[in-house]
Amino acid sequence: MKIHIINGPNLNLLGKREPEIYGYQSFQEYVDELQQKYNDIEISYFQSNSEGELVSELQESDDNVEGMVINAAAYTHTSIAIADAVRAISTPVVEVHISNVFQREPFRHHSYIAPHCLGSISGFGLKVYDLAIQSLI
Repeated sequence: MKIHIINGPNLNLLGKREPEIYGYQSFQEYVDELQQKYNDIEISYFQSNSEGELVSELQESDDNVEGMVINAAAYTHTSIAIADAVRAISTPVVEVHISNVFQREPFRHHSYIAPHCLGSISGFGLKVYDLAIQSLI
């Protein structure tokens, strides 16, 4: 089984950016832990700060993996293009957010992506990626 993780803007700064919200671990360190835990699953990872690159990655990954996990970060609340890409592909997608978006600013309470996903998980720190993988298995 192949699962592809796609992260949006500023998630390349995990471990540095607002550690009280996002923690102190880099995402690559966490992906390495996930790969050890799920040694029978191929886990790939892509991150971009560009909306268009995220759309292209979703489209290009379709049919090459059995599931995708997306944290579109701020684009969750603004990007109809990413929502359309998720809706257009056949691969199941789980939306994740490290923080509990409902404890944050009101504009973060709406997701354009969620209606097109298998499900959404938020608020459990980096563990949301693990939970998403479990839901795809």
